[in-house]
Amino acid sequence: MRLRNTETNAVQPLEPQSDPVRLYVCGITPYDTTHLGHAFTYVVFDVLVRVLRAAGQPVRYVQNVTDVDDDIIRRARELGTTWDHLADKETTLYADDMAALNVLAPDVFPRASQTIPKIIALIVKLEAQGHAYQRDGNVYFRVGSVADYGRLSRLSRTEMITLSAQRGADPDDPRKQDPLDFVLWQVSALGEPRWESPWGVGRPGWHIECSAMALEHLGPQVDVHGGGSDLIYPHHESEIAQSESATGMRPFARIWVHVGMLRYQGEKMSKSLRNLVLVRDLLPRYDADSIRVLLLRHHYREPWEYTPDQLDDAAAWTARLRAAASRTRNGMGDSALAVRAALEDDLDTSGALHVLEEAIDSGDRDWRAAAELLGLELSDPRLDHEEMKKALGWRAPFHNGGGS
Repeated sequence: MRLRNTETNAVQPLEPQSDPVRLYVCGITPYDTTHLGHAFTYVVFDVLVRVLRAAGQPVRYVQNVTDVDDDIIRRARELGTTWDHLADKETTLYADDMAALNVLAPDVFPRASQTIPKIIALIVKLEAQGHAYQRDGNVYFRVGSVADYGRLSRLSRTEMITLSAQRGADPDDPRKQDPLDFVLWQVSALGEPRWESPWGVGRPGWHIECSAMALEHLGPQVDVHGGGSDLIYPHHESEIAQSESATGMRPFARIWVHVGMLRYQGEKMSKSLRNLVLVRDLLPRYDADSIRVLLLRHHYREPWEYTPDQLDDAAAWTARLRAAASRTRNGMGDSALAVRAALEDDLDTSGALHVLEEAIDSGDRDWRAAAELLGLELSDPRLDHEEMKKALGWRAPFHNGGGS
């Protein structure tokens, strides 16, 4: 398997230091899920896991849920509900959508609200090391304590300050020693989730949540860390700084894999812009294979613009392929190996779809194994929805077990 590493900007072999491959993917913030951009990201990593396991490589896949977050708190207030009820509801809906798209569940699906003791312990360690400082009940990471903050994004200091302001931080916070310093722990306002801590009642910042969950479930170094390209800065940049500072292990992630942004109506598809195409709205009209084919026709690193006619075209292609597959009888071939070879070349999913099409058209009986690598059924599923969720490993209901 070869993947482009965002940090080195080079395609490099995945050479895990030990079994299993340690994969961490930043998951949803559950307040309005699951849109097609989410599906693109998690289908991509679903294919990565399928290919590695098909090659005999064990994988430990951790995908988090960011259920303690400003956006959830704000959305819960708008809806007149509580943050934890909203997070439970949306996380369950997300699991339903992923199962409907034939996405395998991660091995570990931790929630920030369930990780508070580990988060607090990590902040205490960073403070003791001199990498963090307290001001008025807030704790900040001291960016100046690391020499290479910015190495992942390769942004200038000015660019980082500007972008951090656009993505939820406050560079003008007078309590900060440096505008780039970021929150590890913050005082909770009235009605917000809250936990006791050495700095008073409060809640964690965004970046420290992922570091704590990754370190708890995968150890001081991960083989592959993934997510959308919009997370490169400040989220993943900050994860590197605090994780490597705490453990002394470099690099925190041996390969960073980032999925391109999906655009719709001229803008990035996002909850804040309200230009969402929701998976649950598509599923009554299109089968899972067609939606996966739409997504897999695009290389994971490239941003692209969604238009409804693309999905109609993917559905027509899928229907033709399904009909051809039903007629395969006696052909012989090695299409599974060919599809795997395409996918091992930086997840060339469009090339793999082309190989699969040729295999089915030639009557290759090996097509089922090839299709499985792409997560395609090419036949009507025999399981009902709850059986499908169980078969794919998704568990529900979810309980945050967290603060008040």
